[in-house]
Amino acid sequence: MTVLAIISGIALVLLVLWEGFETIVLPRRVTRRFRLTRFFYRSSWRPWVRMVIALIPARRQETWLSYFGPLSLLLLLSFWAFGLICGFALIHWALGSAVLARDGASGFLTDLYLSGTTFFTLGLGDVVPRTPLARLLVVVESGMGFAFLALVIGYLPALNQSFARREVSISLLDARAGSPPTASEMLRRHGYEHGKEALRQLLHEWERWSAEFLEGHLSYPVLAYFRSQHDNQSWLAALAAIMDTCALVMAGLEGACERQAELTFAMARHAVIDLSLVFRTAPRESIPDRLPPGRLEELRLLLAESGQHLRQGEAFDRKLRELRLLYEPYVHELAAHFQIALPPWIAAEDSVDNWRGSFWERSAKDRISVRKGRGEHF
Repeated sequence: MTVLAIISGIALVLLVLWEGFETIVLPRRVTRRFRLTRFFYRSSWRPWVRMVIALIPARRQETWLSYFGPLSLLLLLSFWAFGLICGFALIHWALGSAVLARDGASGFLTDLYLSGTTFFTLGLGDVVPRTPLARLLVVVESGMGFAFLALVIGYLPALNQSFARREVSISLLDARAGSPPTASEMLRRHGYEHGKEALRQLLHEWERWSAEFLEGHLSYPVLAYFRSQHDNQSWLAALAAIMDTCALVMAGLEGACERQAELTFAMARHAVIDLSLVFRTAPRESIPDRLPPGRLEELRLLLAESGQHLRQGEAFDRKLRELRLLYEPYVHELAAHFQIALPPWIAAEDSVDNWRGSFWERSAKDRISVRKGRGEHF
C-alpha cells in the first residue's frame, strides 16, 4: 500500500502539472488523443446543455449557456488545485505521516490538511513536518502553490483580453451586416459608390481576425464556450456569415474583390476546420440546406435592388455549391456542439440591428413582448 500510495501521489501531481502546462503555458494545439482537460469539458458540457434545455425557459437558455465557460474554467482550476493537494497528501501518508499536530492527530486526513494549508501557503503552524523529507515536500508544495497562483493571475487576464478582441469585430458587424449578420445584408449594405473597396477592406480585416481567432482559440480552447454579449451574435455566426459572403463573391459577384474574398475564405475555413479537430466535431454528409434554389433567386433579386449583380447559369450554381460544401458541414456540427444558431443567408424582414434596438423607445405592446422573450437581443 505504501508503494502504491507513493506512485499514485507522484502520478497525480505529475498529471496535474502536465495538464496545466498544456492548457495554460503551451501555445499550440495538443494532438494527444486523451487529455484530462478535454475529457472534463466534453463530460460536463453535454450534461449542462441537457439540464438547460430541460429546466430553463427558452428565453433564458442563452444566458444559462453563457455561464458554462467562466464556471467551467473556475471548476477546472479548482480540480487542479485539489489534485495537487491530494497528490502531496498521498506522498506524506505513504512516508508514514511524519507530522506533528497540536492535538496529536495523525493519518491521511491530517496529511490532507497539512497539504492544503501548505499549497495555499496559510502557514497556520498547527501541523508541521518532523522529518527532513517531509519538510522538503512542504517546501516543494508551497512553491507550487505560489506558481499556481501566479499562473491563474496571468491566465485569466489573457483570456479576457482575447475574448474582448474577438468580440470587438463581431460587434462591428452589427451596422455592416445586421443582427445576426447575414451575407445578404453584408453585400446589400456595400452597394453604394466605393462600396466594393469598403467590402474589400472589411474582408481584409476579417482575414486577420480569423487568424487571430485561430491562434487564440487553439491556445485557449475554453474561449469557444464564452458567448457573445448579445443573444443574436456569436463567433460562429460571424464566421459563417463571412464565409457565406466570400462564397458569393468568389462564385460570381460582378465587380467585387474576388482575390481578397479567396484569402479571407481560406483563413476562415482554416479556423473552422482546426476548431472542429479540437472539439472532435466531425462533419456530416447530410445537412440542412441553408440556401435552396428558391432562396438563391430571392437573394439574387434582393442584391440586384442595391446594385449588386450575381452571375447567372450552371457555372455559378456549381461553384457556389462546391464552396459551401467546403465549410457548411463543419459549421453545422460546431453549431450543434455549442448550441449556436447559424445565421440565414437572407436577413429576416422583421430583424432589427442591435444598435437600433432600445427598450425605452418601443411601444408598450413591444415592451411586453420583450419581457416575454420575443425580439430582445440581450
